[in-house]
Amino acid sequence: MGEIKSYKDLLIWQKGIKIVCLVYQLVKSFPQEELYALSSQIKRASVSIPSNIAEGYGRNTDKSFSHFLDISRGSLFEIETQLLIANELGFITSKTLYTEILSQIEEESKMINAFSKTLKN
Repeated sequence: MGEIKSYKDLLIWQKGIKIVCLVYQLVKSFPQEELYALSSQIKRASVSIPSNIAEGYGRNTDKSFSHFLDISRGSLFEIETQLLIANELGFITSKTLYTEILSQIEEESKMINAFSKTLKN
C-alpha cells in the first residue's frame, strides 16, 4: 500500500467498516424484542471497532494509537461473544453470514495485533 494520508487508508479501518456492514445485515433478522437489547449491543460494539481506530490515528502518538487499537480488539471479542450467544439463542438465521462475520473478526484481530506490534517497536 502507498503512503498513509488518513485513517481511511488503513486496511484495519476498512475491514472494521466491512464488519459493521455485515453485522447490521445479520441483526436485521433478530427478533423484534431484541431490537434494544442484544441487537443494539452488537451494533454498538461493531461501530466501536473502526471508530476507535480512527480516534487512535487522530491522537497522533503511537502510544495513544496503540491504546485505541487495544479497545478495538476488545470490541472484536465482545462482538464474537455476543454473536455466539445470539446463535445459541436461535437468533441467527443466516449461518453463511454468521460464519463470514466470525471469519472477518478473526482476520481483523490478527491484523490489529500485527499493526499494534509495529507501533510498539
